[in-house]
Amino acid sequence: MIPALAPLFIAEFAHYRDVLVLNDDPREGIPLRTLLDPEIFDQVLDRFGAHYAEGDRRGLASIWTKYYFIKLIPPVVAASLVLGHRLPLHLERLQLVLDEQGMPQAFKLPDAGQRWASTPTDPFQRFEDLIEGHLRPFIDGVAGRVRVSPKVLWSNAGNYFEWLLGVLAAGVPHADLGHGHELLAAPTQPDGTRNPLYQPVRYVKVIGQHGLKRQRRVCCVRYLVGGLEYCENCPLPARERRLECALIKSAN
Repeated sequence: MIPALAPLFIAEFAHYRDVLVLNDDPREGIPLRTLLDPEIFDQVLDRFGAHYAEGDRRGLASIWTKYYFIKLIPPVVAASLVLGHRLPLHLERLQLVLDEQGMPQAFKLPDAGQRWASTPTDPFQRFEDLIEGHLRPFIDGVAGRVRVSPKVLWSNAGNYFEWLLGVLAAGVPHADLGHGHELLAAPTQPDGTRNPLYQPVRYVKVIGQHGLKRQRRVCCVRYLVGGLEYCENCPLPARERRLECALIKSAN
């Protein structure tokens, strides 16, 4: 555990205590630059996919990144928004701890980071290390290995980012989450390019149901893996799901 982050690891966040660690953690880690080597990544995905029948590698990779993002994003974003703590997140400097099934367990950081010397002026400055230093090279690397759309993987990351903001709003009402919401609400980045985390989730009215349904904007394609159904927040209507499955099967 990184001592400066200890105030975060209470109640439902307690299980994140040993997720962000330093290099003195005794668990074996693999450098993330090595993980994205085609041969090594294939081995990890094979280990992970051994528990799934007829696992299409695009679906397997998407599911695996979900486990990756749910480990990485909550403690990193909470550290920034709640504690004002900036962590060293550049992919080239981190190691990933995997369990025997190839599941992400922890990230070894080169140092403990530090509090922001001055408050970031906008969400892209605050989350630059996470987005440009880590998520972009990681997502580009995974997408290139298994030919899954980067939009699917960015959506996986954005889904957990949006979910976390709701958790923090309920559990830490005094926290200023403005930059988190601003990031997800911005269609473009400061340089004018598309913001890949723009509105990953929407809330829609469903006929016959009370309240609004939380729905992803982009499907995670987990249905490509044999034996798995669509997520509860899948954006694809039933007819589109059947058609997409038919097209995929005809192409294989």
